[in-house]
Amino acid sequence: MSNSSTPKALGRRLFSPILAGATLRERMLACLGALIAIALTGMVCGYFFGQGPHLPLIVAPMGASAVLLFAVPASPLAQPWSIIGGNTISAMMGILAAHFIHEPIIAIGVGVSLAIGAMSFTRCLHPPGGAAALTAVLGGPAVASWGLLFPFVPVALNSCILVALGVVFHKLGRRNYPHVAVPAPVNTHQTIDPPSVTRIGFREEDVDAALAKFEETFDIDRGDLSRLLRQVEVEAAVRSHGTVSCADIMSRDVIAVGENATAEDARALLLKHNIRTLPVKDGSGRLIGTVGLRELMQAEQVAGHIVTAATAPPDAPAVSLLPVLTDGRTHAVVIVDPTGHVVGLISQTDLLSAMAHMLPERTARIAA
Repeated sequence: MSNSSTPKALGRRLFSPILAGATLRERMLACLGALIAIALTGMVCGYFFGQGPHLPLIVAPMGASAVLLFAVPASPLAQPWSIIGGNTISAMMGILAAHFIHEPIIAIGVGVSLAIGAMSFTRCLHPPGGAAALTAVLGGPAVASWGLLFPFVPVALNSCILVALGVVFHKLGRRNYPHVAVPAPVNTHQTIDPPSVTRIGFREEDVDAALAKFEETFDIDRGDLSRLLRQVEVEAAVRSHGTVSCADIMSRDVIAVGENATAEDARALLLKHNIRTLPVKDGSGRLIGTVGLRELMQAEQVAGHIVTAATAPPDAPAVSLLPVLTDGRTHAVVIVDPTGHVVGLISQTDLLSAMAHMLPERTARIAA
């Protein structure tokens, strides 16, 4: 390696994110969110309770809570109950340890130990809670003057304000916070068979077995882990067969109706052409949504019964539609151009036929 490339390689090692999925934009948003939230939390507390040694504007653990709240908002350790419950309960454990144990060295150990146990049992594990427990033990006169109220004012108060500001910030940034993991696939046909996407490949029990083998705790929700693994499978399929695009396999003569059509006309089209999904267009030909026999069963007009359509651009890899067309609910994906006009449609049958042609020749012979 040349001397000129060494600094670049060193820079990549030093400044590359250590968190999976982290980007420069995400880190900058985290900095901005922490700046706003911590400043406003201190401002609000100072406005209502004044400023002085009897009540700090904001307790130190809030800085660590802000790191989790804004840098890794999907972490189970950064959810609202984890922040509020973890900090408050840990501070209470610290107060109790300081009250019954007068030797500081022992009290700080007992306080943090009790905090970890209490947070674990109340499902609000939050690393800054350990700092909250230490603050309660070693906080001095400012903590002592509040006594048993200290876990609530300022700790719980700071935590509630910080979480409220975090929720608003993430909503404005269109982030999923509080983070809710996508539930595991279910059989939408109300039979005992597992959903189609789980019949081949890994299953939920495989995830549990793998986690048990590692004997480690990972900072990711189990549902998110399963969703990540399923997306990895899709990305691998796209990489292997990504040369076939939606435009290559889509139906171009798309049967559709206008938004002012009658339900009777729409039902007639669905039955005549033996299709399950009917795109609905506005007056300029742009896609509004779709309807099917289920939506039109008791309807008189198409308007008012239109559901959101699954869409994709023409240049998207056809394989990328697998998760959508195997979710048990979606029967077709409408292909639209950048202006929203319908240019094609891919049904489950279209994708199945394309996948059969993508199989290696030897596999196809075995299947035959």
